[in-house]
Amino acid sequence: MTPRTPRHRRLLPRLLAACALAWGLLAVPPAATADGAQAADAQAATYTNPVSAGVVDTFPDPSTIRGKDGLWYAYGTQNPVFQSRGEDGERILPILRSADLVHWTYAGQVFTPATQPAWENGSRLWAPDIRYFDGRYSLYYSVPGAGTVALATAPTPTGPWTDRGSVLPSPSGCPSGNIDQAQFTDTGGQAYLYWGSYDTICVAQLTPDRTRTQGAVTQVAKGRRVEGGFVVHRDAFYYLFYSDGGCCSGAFSGYQVKVGRATSPTGPFRDELGTDLTALTSKAGIVAGANGNRWIGPGHNAVQTDLSGQDWLVYHGIPAEAPDLAPAAGGTLNLTRRPLLIDRLDWIDGWPVLRAGAGPSDTAQSAPVTAPAAGGAFDGGTLTGWRTEGAGTGGWSAPVETDSGGYAAHADSGDAPAFAVGPGTAPADVRAEADLRVTAAGGRAGLALAYAGPGDRITAWLDRSRNALVTEAVVGGTPAGEQLTALPAGFTWNTWHAVTAGLRGTALTVEVSHDRLHDPVAVQQRTVPAGAARSGAVALAARGPGAAGDNVSATALYTPVTARVADPAPGALLPGYSDEFDAAAVPGTTAGSPWSWVRGPAAGVAAGGGSLSWPTQNAELYLGDNSASVLQRPAPDGDFTVETKLVFAPGQTSQQAGLVLYENDDRWFKLVHSVLALNNGGGAVLQVSEFGKEGERPTATPPTAVANGPMFGGPTADTMWLRLVHHLDAAHGEHEVRAVTSRDGVTWTYAGVWTLPVKGPLKIGLVSMNKSGATARFDYVRTYAG
Repeated sequence: MTPRTPRHRRLLPRLLAACALAWGLLAVPPAATADGAQAADAQAATYTNPVSAGVVDTFPDPSTIRGKDGLWYAYGTQNPVFQSRGEDGERILPILRSADLVHWTYAGQVFTPATQPAWENGSRLWAPDIRYFDGRYSLYYSVPGAGTVALATAPTPTGPWTDRGSVLPSPSGCPSGNIDQAQFTDTGGQAYLYWGSYDTICVAQLTPDRTRTQGAVTQVAKGRRVEGGFVVHRDAFYYLFYSDGGCCSGAFSGYQVKVGRATSPTGPFRDELGTDLTALTSKAGIVAGANGNRWIGPGHNAVQTDLSGQDWLVYHGIPAEAPDLAPAAGGTLNLTRRPLLIDRLDWIDGWPVLRAGAGPSDTAQSAPVTAPAAGGAFDGGTLTGWRTEGAGTGGWSAPVETDSGGYAAHADSGDAPAFAVGPGTAPADVRAEADLRVTAAGGRAGLALAYAGPGDRITAWLDRSRNALVTEAVVGGTPAGEQLTALPAGFTWNTWHAVTAGLRGTALTVEVSHDRLHDPVAVQQRTVPAGAARSGAVALAARGPGAAGDNVSATALYTPVTARVADPAPGALLPGYSDEFDAAAVPGTTAGSPWSWVRGPAAGVAAGGGSLSWPTQNAELYLGDNSASVLQRPAPDGDFTVETKLVFAPGQTSQQAGLVLYENDDRWFKLVHSVLALNNGGGAVLQVSEFGKEGERPTATPPTAVANGPMFGGPTADTMWLRLVHHLDAAHGEHEVRAVTSRDGVTWTYAGVWTLPVKGPLKIGLVSMNKSGATARFDYVRTYAG
């Protein structure tokens, strides 16, 4: 079990008081720079989740972008974000702004009730996805009241926003809910839109102007409450991040982030066990799940990259100490509190995982790198701190425009390159980036790294005359050869493009994208001479007319994490709490048996020969319907792992069998192989490993039993191995239980953690229930220490 920190339940009064104080302070805006960003340290050393604390009460379904002004912007689902400062209404697609991804300020909303497009009929607006293309910001968002996805565009990250209408035809071609969209641009420039939920994610191409889907619609993922797709391109693969389970049930939300990968943006996407994401089963590929600390239901993510090249998962989570918002506007809309979280995203053996598998953080963590070691911007329209070298040293200027603010431009350097060299020095293993554009035919704009002078540098050029990304290395005045990568036809030269270059040893990778969101339109990898791989400055480069650049940075290239946090492994077998089912007598029916029955023995149950056979019952263990039998036995004190091998081939909706840790009918944890209907699936059903709990909702008065919005473990099979890993958190008075599943008893999928306050002892149990017609065979129950 992941080491954990306090749930802070006793701190709730102080937390709320602090929030109230923070909202009072918001009446007077914090110190701001000329471009409106909150004044912050040049580089935050650490941060603690949620990063939206003291700014907004909640910020569901976040997406982020680095604006051309050099600041980061986050966009969230319509919610009552200011309840703690006394505001009862909602903000429609609220916007936050940050200079460092850690300290955020409120920056407005996309629409107000007065400006929301009339065709949307006042629908609440969800799940914004922000992109930059063709010199404007494109915000795709869900309009559930109209059953579609819409687009708004703006010249700056905060507006003013222009309605572009629905992006989807009617019908859309996807059988699911038309929400939770994400735009993606492939290498070569083709744009795609992913959307859907309840329980299918689809993809289709977008028109060249990205305002409408076109062509075939492909289903790329299916599963119970599969939604929130977000795609990135990394190395040879396309990665589809998504969430499944119960998103919005307060402390009973089983949301998790999962991932599959493919060699095409249209799939097929598969998890790390090889399961197709469209297969009618639950999936592995868990990126982030609850780990037993204060964060519940982590999900609906985006991915952001800091200046060092380190990726960060941007997502929401539910605080255990205050999971619920008050009904908005005095009405009946009960919403779950979901503030903004960020955490390091590691890529290990080709798969992304949050903090090497440690899960969401609730203690101080090392902050993203957002201040460069070398370079800078040109805010205020000045070249102060920059030196000019090479050709046309007097040709540099620092114009100012609305979106980017100040930037650097060169009139015309002729055939020789001109350089504007930034302050500072970066190390040899470096990541450099800049926003570049070329406004005149025949011009080139470049990013120079490892720069020691015009004759000692590596330069990545956007070459308009050749419609190409061109890299060159020059050592001691001698060129080491160019390498060209074609840019897409119709490349918009007059607008900003992000160019990033990572150099590790002599391996150089350069990407060209619209918005640094892991969707490059061109990628080039090459080896540079050893003499070019050195520490140095970073510079803008110009050749010919019309070159411009901004947000130039170079800093130490991140050091990747290459090993996962160790998953919990069972300790020694505890024979006194285990059973191989070798006896012919039904457990719990003979004197001295460690087993006992709740509402049993169940009809048809039989034992012997190394298994327990149990037909499913037309009975339930759910809220007020507590009619199912439970076969139970005492559990050891403290930490333990219980495992069973289950042979089960259910064929009808709701049939289920598996393990429980049972206190009473209203307090339990359950891991079962179950069958659930696929929403909008034409009668199709899903075979899932379902991990749930039931317990009292502590925020209700009086506390009443509530069932879970379940988590889902790995894929199922007719023979499965199920484990429940129990940790007794005595310091905070909680049971923490993690689900683990396997199809071969060797390779295990570790899902998230459910918790319940300790009231009484848990017992190890088995169930086979909900609808008759199938038979579960339990080959053993084995309990291990730890």
